[in-house]
Amino acid sequence: MLNRLTDTLNFQGQALVLRSERQRLLASNIANADTPGYQARDFSFAQALNEATGGGLTRSTLQASQPGHIAAATGVRAEPNLLYATASQTNLDRNNVDMDRERAAFADNSVKYEATLRFINGNVRTMLDAIKGQ
Repeated sequence: MLNRLTDTLNFQGQALVLRSERQRLLASNIANADTPGYQARDFSFAQALNEATGGGLTRSTLQASQPGHIAAATGVRAEPNLLYATASQTNLDRNNVDMDRERAAFADNSVKYEATLRFINGNVRTMLDAIKGQ
């Protein structure tokens, strides 16, 4: 039973770290909207979460092999595969940041980050109430 609870919290913790990393990437894209030649970056959250949670592998087989890898409190996992955004329109300065797309992705990710935090808080409160016997 305890393993189920800790696995759920570990999963949600990893999701929170990935949401935070995605928020950083999206903020960087928005900040560089006027930088000539800047190429917007993002990653597939679902794929990154699957890889971070082992995707069928045990956590002990995941190792950081480069300095840019993300380390979590529960272990070390590889950085998500960063992808380049496709340009929705051509620009003379070769910058492909689409502010509408970036703002929408930023807002969506913010809501999901908050939902993950609330889920973790709810789980912790439930466990504390169970421990206290109330």
